[in-house]
Amino acid sequence: MTFTLSSTLASSEEDASHKSGAAEQDELPTVPDRVSLGGMPIYIVDKRLGKGGFGQVCLGRRLQQRKTTPINKPNKVAIKFESTASKGCNNGGPPYEWQVYNKIAGCYGIPKIYAKGTQGGFHIMIMELLGPSVWDVWTTEGQSLPVPYVACVAAEALRALQDLHGRGYVHGDIKPENLLLGAPDTPDATRLYMVDLGLAQRYTSSSTARHLPYHQNPNEFRGTIRYASVHAHLGRIASRRDDLESLAYTLVFLLSGCLPWQGFQGDDKGYQVCKKKMDTSAETLCGSAWPPAFSRFLESVLALKYDEEPMYDAYMALFRPLTGNSASRPLTIFPSPEKTPRKVVGRKRAREDSAEDTAAELGLTPPDSQRKKARTGWAGTQWITVYVKRRPMKQRYHFNVNADRLSTHVEKGYKEGLFITAVASCKGLWAVIMDASAKQKGQSYKLTNGVFMPREWITEKWDEGYYITAVAGSDNFSSLVVMSKGTKWTQQSYKVDSTFPYEWIKKKWRENFHVTSIGTAGSPATKQQWAVVMSRDTEFRHQVVEIDFQYPSEGIHYHWDKGYRITACGATQHQAAVVMSLAKRSNAGDIVQETLRTGDFPATYVKEKWERDLYIDLIAYGRTAIMSFYPYLYYNDAKAAKDWLINVCGFEHNITMEDPDGTIGHAEVKHGFGVVMFATAKPAEGKKSPKDLGGAETASVYVNVKELDSLHDRAKAAGGNITKAPYDTDYGSRDFSMKDPEGRLWFFGTYVPRHECPDKKE
Repeated sequence: MTFTLSSTLASSEEDASHKSGAAEQDELPTVPDRVSLGGMPIYIVDKRLGKGGFGQVCLGRRLQQRKTTPINKPNKVAIKFESTASKGCNNGGPPYEWQVYNKIAGCYGIPKIYAKGTQGGFHIMIMELLGPSVWDVWTTEGQSLPVPYVACVAAEALRALQDLHGRGYVHGDIKPENLLLGAPDTPDATRLYMVDLGLAQRYTSSSTARHLPYHQNPNEFRGTIRYASVHAHLGRIASRRDDLESLAYTLVFLLSGCLPWQGFQGDDKGYQVCKKKMDTSAETLCGSAWPPAFSRFLESVLALKYDEEPMYDAYMALFRPLTGNSASRPLTIFPSPEKTPRKVVGRKRAREDSAEDTAAELGLTPPDSQRKKARTGWAGTQWITVYVKRRPMKQRYHFNVNADRLSTHVEKGYKEGLFITAVASCKGLWAVIMDASAKQKGQSYKLTNGVFMPREWITEKWDEGYYITAVAGSDNFSSLVVMSKGTKWTQQSYKVDSTFPYEWIKKKWRENFHVTSIGTAGSPATKQQWAVVMSRDTEFRHQVVEIDFQYPSEGIHYHWDKGYRITACGATQHQAAVVMSLAKRSNAGDIVQETLRTGDFPATYVKEKWERDLYIDLIAYGRTAIMSFYPYLYYNDAKAAKDWLINVCGFEHNITMEDPDGTIGHAEVKHGFGVVMFATAKPAEGKKSPKDLGGAETASVYVNVKELDSLHDRAKAAGGNITKAPYDTDYGSRDFSMKDPEGRLWFFGTYVPRHECPDKKE
């Protein structure tokens, strides 16, 4: 519910805050003409200041005006009305928001509450009257605010959130409309306030003050789509990091006037916005036009763990140098913490010291562990393999198998007493795991061409006593469905949907079904689909789902520690989903399980695992990673380098940002899942091209390509400076090399480095 307590009210646009069950009311009930609560003066109800999902806020004028009034009985107030029959009230009781205000009374940056009570069928709260919202100011100032103003907003909002979080609550809906200034023509006119606690939640236990346990409910969203954190979009229980991520988006919006994910429409708007947020790096979002404090703040916030305490003082120290001196600051900001700067021998402090230098000297700079870039803006697809420790047994794997050869491998395995236990697809080819672990009494499989999940065949096999035990789909919607006899399951159901069907899963959980298989089909160029198979009377007593736009490592590790183990997984080119289960037997938590993520099928790792009695249990291919490392190059003529990378080397353009002098301040091109960043050289700052070093080869770049010879021919035809024609190496790769326009050496080849991302739980 969003109330703007100001004399002017502006609507943000299509975004809206949501509570479970809340809906914007076009016609609100008529409120009383005057309000009289015990111990308070009578207030005449004047014009409406704002409205929300469950109520409205009006201006209140004291019936008997006074030149001087007690601080808690002013002449003008804001009066918030909420019907006692509103869905926001629990069985007619006071609104939830009242409980929050009771717990955080006196919190920094929260307006004063003078009285609460009931009158004429309304729950009424008399509050401190405030001035315009930051949204109003942004609108008045041409939809862009200067850096000092936004830096003041950042510093004050951080201070208020620090105090609010210290009381055990998160706000849940930080945005420009919920950040207000004090009442005009008062000493507090330049102070910043946070309003609307209708979506506030406890993140700590009220009894123990410990952080609430992690949980994800993928279909539950609270907040405003434009500013909500990715974790809120994904349905994770709110924590402190979410308020800070929303604040970061708010700051960028105030500076630039827009965010990259504005404009999405349709039923999947929330999904598209969340995906865009995940695909946008801090550097891209904040750009080079704004001071680095903004991108540094966002980078650090995105790296926070679920229950990690933010470094509020460090973040405030990033922004304070940007607010100007105290006499010229547009807003009043909380005094700096009493810290003694570290002494730097042999250096006088310069006025141009960066915000990072300021924070570092205060001893408040976030540590390197927090500087890990959680979102770089580039996605990666990998193989996910889940291994389980078993008694020594025979296991066989086949990968990169085309449809014509699949039956040969499977039938050979059947003759040797092996059964299919896991399947996956990558780029139209199939991977099959067969072993002797499954106590099957029979097995049948169906490979379809262009048909995902053949319903008639599945139904026929159900009638024969078979149940789906593995499923996979390909880019062209072909599918491989494996059905087996001998399971203890008594009933089965499956659902195919373009989005992960979490609501259906919850419904089936209530009917004693559990997820036993997940498959996906399609590609980014087509409509991707999920297939989720659920069975009744499994060995599981409880399940949780972790779904993300990358491999959900944080949630997996949390649930591992609680005794859950991965029992199903699947991934599209955009998302990865992992189902974790608690088994009915008490010692199930002793199961040793490891996961491995690799760029290629993990054939080189399987034998190592087998030697430790770890066998492949599940396998999937799809979105798992946000790529982490990229070369950053400098060119005297960055525009010519950009043309060379695109026209000669075949890179795809992503983004170019120019400096005021017209040169390239930052640019990015991509090739596959790799990215090259570059900018115009600035020798005076130590950012030099090879030309500035007399052509010295201080570094080179290796690019993995598949069609190497055709790339060579195209580069040669385009005038590329080929230094070595294609040749076969002694490490199994085929390479060629050429120099870019400024003398940097580039290698192109088919070599793929060994790359693993291991996780394990013993």
